[in-house]
Amino acid sequence: MAIIGIDLGTTNSACCVWQDDELIKVPNALDSYLTPSVVGIDEDQNVIVGQIAKERLLTHSEKTVAVFKRLMGSEHVVKLGSKSFSAPELSALVIKSLIKDAETLLEETVTEAVISVPAYFNENQRAATKLAGELAGIKVRRLINEPTAAAMAYGLNKRDEGTFLILDMGGGTFDVSILEYFSGVMEVHACSGDNFLGGEDFVQVMIDDVLNQLNVTKSELTKQEHHLIYLQMESLKKRIDQIEEETLQLQINNKYVDFKASNQWFMSLINPLLLRVKKPIQSALQDADMSPSEIDEVILVGGATRLRQFRVAIAKLFGRLPSCDLDPDTVVGIGAGIQAGLLAENQALQDVVLTDVCPYTLGTEVLDQNYNPGVFLPVIERNTVVPVSIEKKVYTVNDNQKQILVKIFQGENRLVEKNVCLGFLNVPVPKAKAGEHPITVRYSYDMSGLLVVDITIEATGAKFNKIIENAPGALSEKEKQKVLSKLDKIKFHPRDNQKNKQLIAKADRLYESYLGEARELIAISVTNFERVLEEQNEIAIKKAQVKFSNFLEALEIEGRF
Repeated sequence: MAIIGIDLGTTNSACCVWQDDELIKVPNALDSYLTPSVVGIDEDQNVIVGQIAKERLLTHSEKTVAVFKRLMGSEHVVKLGSKSFSAPELSALVIKSLIKDAETLLEETVTEAVISVPAYFNENQRAATKLAGELAGIKVRRLINEPTAAAMAYGLNKRDEGTFLILDMGGGTFDVSILEYFSGVMEVHACSGDNFLGGEDFVQVMIDDVLNQLNVTKSELTKQEHHLIYLQMESLKKRIDQIEEETLQLQINNKYVDFKASNQWFMSLINPLLLRVKKPIQSALQDADMSPSEIDEVILVGGATRLRQFRVAIAKLFGRLPSCDLDPDTVVGIGAGIQAGLLAENQALQDVVLTDVCPYTLGTEVLDQNYNPGVFLPVIERNTVVPVSIEKKVYTVNDNQKQILVKIFQGENRLVEKNVCLGFLNVPVPKAKAGEHPITVRYSYDMSGLLVVDITIEATGAKFNKIIENAPGALSEKEKQKVLSKLDKIKFHPRDNQKNKQLIAKADRLYESYLGEARELIAISVTNFERVLEEQNEIAIKKAQVKFSNFLEALEIEGRF
């Protein structure tokens, strides 16, 4: 059975597989290699994933959701109509859709996968991603950091040697990784990032400024109007490099309002975001003890890196043009597919030893010299190469103390309250004077992001152990089976007529976007298309699809939606 590689993205997701000695990108039912990470519920209570759901964000906003990757690792719940979903459950529905596409292509069952995660995802977010795969019904063989996957896609492992900086900015996150390849080993020296910096943020600053200039608050807009402005700003961002100035017609309170957008205006808005890009780059270089001149190649990954302003900023920082030869939207999926092929021991792939690093410092709570609690004691420092196992000694603070509470944290602040609590372990200790008997605390961390904490009471030799599993949103085995049962009962929209549903959903979205004569034309076109569908003549349907699609595309270009 094949192992597939999945890029589970904020904006789009992709799937690849290594088969017959080559990497294959898996197309979805609409013949696209990208599936929007959008989930919705249709009128028949079927789940819809991808482009159809994305088209319905405007027309059925209460039953559709996007950008939920940013909720991974939290306890946030999203309501879609009468149904409620956690971020891992929504991600599982996206993964299920990708699996279905892969099984259609391969004509066999898919049971295992490699799933990519941002390098700067913390343990809770990684656990949520792994849970999403399990809820989708597959075994997650490995979570691979997105920059490492990109390095695999670029074939850095086929070069003699070199040090590479991978900059990965997608819809929601920005990752920085410094990798070195030598003698069949790909070693990650350092990683850094910003989990709330991506293409979505560039669009949001545009929306905020437009509303500010028009003296309109978000609360004054209908959901449809807000989403329509979002679509127009998203479209403008993609073509801003090719224009000096453009007048947009924005729909506000059922009226059209002109707004002049320029390249200069855009630059002034995104400068603060570009400044945020520099901080994690400098942090990674500092942790790796390297200067920009020691980097052999800078590689760009992720759709947001298409922005010319981003590329100019990086070129100025390093004094050279970055590499962006592969499609930034699919490069991580390609790398995940290659890693899946390696795990499947495909003979056409040259094996490579991958090492990674711990993205955040892991430690425990101790008292300070004045016996005040809440101080963070690092055990495994950030950017330590994994797998790794490190121990520290702690001591009791009271005479005849009966137990010691070991609290486990992740973060970079000296105070534990500002770090992420991963769990705790309460262990008994023999009665003695304060500080008389040491307790050994050992943290072991591997490439899959699994943290094991071992406690040894040196006076008695007693050992206690905890595997960190209680991240926010984590489920017990009983709870997991309950969610699996819930997801199994959910029906997916039939794959074979997704193209027709996507076109009608797109027409509905454009109908709500336009006013007057254009609306009438859309309504007539939808009626005509639905009449052809009712006749069930495949040849006539295909011809009608092309005609209807061209009509909608022309409208979309005209309105820049």
